[in-house]
Amino acid sequence: RRTAVAASRREYRKVRPRRVNAPRKKKDKELELSVKICLEEQLPEDPETLDIAEMLRLNVPMAMKLAFESLSNSEFNTRDVAISDIRGFESVELSVLLCNDEFIKKLNKEWRDEDHATDVLSMSQHIPELDLPIVIFLQLMLGDIVISVETAARQAEERGHTLIDEIRILLVHGLLHLLGFDHELSDEAEEEMVREEEFLLKGLGWKGKGLIQSAGDAGANESPHFDYLDDRKKEGSLRFYKPKFSYIFCDMDGTLLNSKSQISSANAEALKEATARGVKVVIATGKTRPAVINILKKVNLAGKSGIISEFSPGVFVQGLLVYGRQGREIFRRNLDPGVCREALRYSAEQEIPLIAFSEGRCLTLFEHPLVDTLHTVYHEPKAEIIPSVEQLLEGVEIQKLIFLDTAEGVSTTLRPFWVEATGDRASVVQAVPDMLEIVPPETSKGSGVRMLLDHLNVTPNEVMAVGDGENDIEMLELASLGVALSNGSKKTKDVANVIGISNDEDGVADAIYRYAF
Repeated sequence: RRTAVAASRREYRKVRPRRVNAPRKKKDKELELSVKICLEEQLPEDPETLDIAEMLRLNVPMAMKLAFESLSNSEFNTRDVAISDIRGFESVELSVLLCNDEFIKKLNKEWRDEDHATDVLSMSQHIPELDLPIVIFLQLMLGDIVISVETAARQAEERGHTLIDEIRILLVHGLLHLLGFDHELSDEAEEEMVREEEFLLKGLGWKGKGLIQSAGDAGANESPHFDYLDDRKKEGSLRFYKPKFSYIFCDMDGTLLNSKSQISSANAEALKEATARGVKVVIATGKTRPAVINILKKVNLAGKSGIISEFSPGVFVQGLLVYGRQGREIFRRNLDPGVCREALRYSAEQEIPLIAFSEGRCLTLFEHPLVDTLHTVYHEPKAEIIPSVEQLLEGVEIQKLIFLDTAEGVSTTLRPFWVEATGDRASVVQAVPDMLEIVPPETSKGSGVRMLLDHLNVTPNEVMAVGDGENDIEMLELASLGVALSNGSKKTKDVANVIGISNDEDGVADAIYRYAF
């Protein structure tokens, strides 16, 4: 069906056809039109929405005046005459509520038992028990028109005109329903309402065809008047939703980056949309800050106007380096020098490449193709070759070590050996299968996130987190909503609130569109 139901707030049923004459006034005077334009609380008060609301403050009285004049000067065979001569009232009150699909869908479900979003609903203010319009001291309470600007935006795009053009078309349609028109009663009723829509739009100088005619032109197999509300909101609809979270904490490897260690355009656009909606995106990763800057620079997300720079907060090197407001370091934890010395000697003896991370530098003992991939594939700073263990350790503070090997070599040899060798002097973690990380004990990405939240005076309830690895578990548990991507480890998915699609399917973008707004 294609209709906006004229109905009571209380019972949501149509007005019965009973003629009610307006009360007599003592003396003639100009009819006062009282219009309220409201924004549903989940609709953001951005410039576009506020401009539309201001335009409607001017447009709605104009439409009411012309519609009332038409009622007085024309004869209609099918119009419900519960409201008769408008000229008998001193004032008429009408409210227009702008909302998104989610809100109008709830109205449809509650009042009409129809579980979908529509473009417009008309809610007549009358007393069902008496079949009378609400009249208070010669003031007619005409009712409410509820318009989903989200559906209106899609229809405007489909029909080749602007959003305000479409909202004006919906306004006219809803107003005529309140005045007793119903195009579903009969062919004659439809013809009368189509003519009246066309008359009002042309008389007001507004663009576009009436809603009934536009819906008919769309074809019998399409229903643009009703729309389906997907649980993942489309990119173009995000502007009609307030963010549910103030912060999104996001991992890099296996999460924001795909299996080729690249950020997709879809993920980049989703992050830009989130920041445009006022959400602060914070990177929490095992990578160094320079590596993240290099990656996000390629998609215009680095720098003061992006999500990462030397002046933005973030959690790096598995929580061993945490930067707060203005990018200033608020926490640093270094690895036990004895563990570093043992690991470097093991690397030299076994000829297994090892990278030492010292703030923004990467240090290693010898050249190796896997060492090169850390720079060319994973975007870390190019490793400096220092062939002597003691020389490498001289004058530097090392936050973590990474062994590079095959996934099998890591799981069967390196991990068991170093779990036993480090004991309580260090922790052994993995972000990706072919790398083994040795970090200081009792530190983690999650503890770094908690420290940063305290520094920023942000509660976990304001946070959504997205990750995939075991090193993301604490972060996902801490956040109000923890999203583990489907490519993540079983342990990570077990603790997450929801499981998203994989990092090769733009999982971060999907999570933002589905859960953040």
